[in-house]
Amino acid sequence: MGTYIWKMNQILLFGAGKSATVLIEYLVHNAEKEKWELTLVDADLSSAQKKLGNSEFAKAVSFDISDSEERSAYISKADIVISLMPPTLHFLIAKDCIQFKKNLLTASYVDEQMRSLKDEIEDNGLLFLCEMGLDPGLDHMSAKKMIDEINQDDGIIHSFYSHCGGLIAPDSDNNPWHYKLTWNPRNIVTAGQAGAIFKQNGEVKELEYGELFSEKRFVFIPGHEVLCWYANRDSLRYISLYGLEKCDTFIRTTLRHPDFIYGWKNVIDINLTSEKQTYDTEGKTLGQLFKEHMDRNGFSEWLEEKLRDQFDSTKNLLAELVNLVELEKKAEEKGVEAVEEFMVVDQQGDLKQIDIDDLKVNAAATLADKMHDASLTLKQLFYLGLDDNDTIVDKGEFSAANILQFAMEKKLALQPGDKDMVIMQHEIEFEKRNNRYKSTSTFILTGDDEIRTAMAKTVGLPLGIAAKFILNGTIGLTGLHIPVIKEIYEPVLEELKLHNIEFKERVELLS
Repeated sequence: MGTYIWKMNQILLFGAGKSATVLIEYLVHNAEKEKWELTLVDADLSSAQKKLGNSEFAKAVSFDISDSEERSAYISKADIVISLMPPTLHFLIAKDCIQFKKNLLTASYVDEQMRSLKDEIEDNGLLFLCEMGLDPGLDHMSAKKMIDEINQDDGIIHSFYSHCGGLIAPDSDNNPWHYKLTWNPRNIVTAGQAGAIFKQNGEVKELEYGELFSEKRFVFIPGHEVLCWYANRDSLRYISLYGLEKCDTFIRTTLRHPDFIYGWKNVIDINLTSEKQTYDTEGKTLGQLFKEHMDRNGFSEWLEEKLRDQFDSTKNLLAELVNLVELEKKAEEKGVEAVEEFMVVDQQGDLKQIDIDDLKVNAAATLADKMHDASLTLKQLFYLGLDDNDTIVDKGEFSAANILQFAMEKKLALQPGDKDMVIMQHEIEFEKRNNRYKSTSTFILTGDDEIRTAMAKTVGLPLGIAAKFILNGTIGLTGLHIPVIKEIYEPVLEELKLHNIEFKERVELLS
């Protein structure tokens, strides 16, 4: 009898950056048991080899991904392809995957180019599973699980909020931005530039870039300090994918510390995210380039006006608060019983009851917030390098956005021993048997260190687990998909629990 040689499944992974670390570890760790061989493609060969360790089931290669001959040679031999390349490069890989009939996994949004391949993917019986990372990815799976369970119990969903943020763990939070880089810095600089569109209280709302950061929209996270959210891209296109066409409110958001929201609005206002304004960085320091940009954009006048507005509003608020306290004191001296509550008509024309003590507390909190913001304006900009005359940029022609990115990479990088944090929370209000409920599902994960980050885990593990289930037949779908289907989210979420990625859900009766 001849010896049977077990065929090893070939996994081809493009990209070995920050977000790939834990995915690579997962694939290498499971390679022998699952009968896999991994080929890792990255421009930095030595870094890729280091991430693979001494595994006999993995190898690293380096070539120009735009080289169609090399790219085709590797894709043609693979059983499944995973792309962690920039979204603009997915299309090259996707076209080859169709030509050689290979399944494809990505963590990126389904864009128009990928959507244009939908018929070819289906005709070839392939599975292209996109948006399979953290956000998008884990958000889809966990939210759809909640939605399906509510629907199965005859609930009617009225409001849906999905919040997600890559943040810094409290013990490593030591700068005025309350933020450090855990993923592609270019994406952070450009986040929100296209604005956002969503549905709120039955109305479609569209916000421009600056409007996303123009106010602090607070959200309470159990076990963590209060955070703020800004609307994330196009929420509307997910309404039908989630089956929530009758929902009055549908918003997907990004979470940030309140101080980050405030600071980023300043960054926008002084045109630091502009790609149009360019500077020669040769031999210049970060401080010199910032000064050049600030001079060109009227920074002194902007700062003077901003601080004057803040101090004027603070002064007026303080005067009103003092006046309220004095009126109460005079009433007490005259033996007049103090008013504890009064009624007002709100902007919707509804009668609303106001508690005097609550009013004073809220006024004091607003006053403290205004004073805090006034001192924060320069503190955040100086932290980025406004006065840094030591750090040489020397990168040729740079846009203002490039300078900002360079500054963030220098000043907001994770340091040895730093830990990041990922927080995700879904808030769903629904009606069931004439009662109104709110279901809140929260997940918080802290990274191990500056390498094995919570971001790398939550982006990489869903991809690795999905690859396993596609190769072993647990997921047998074909077509272009995101993970809102039970056949995908159920087994993936179950395995993620083994990696401490698990949501805690609570339901409260509203009426």
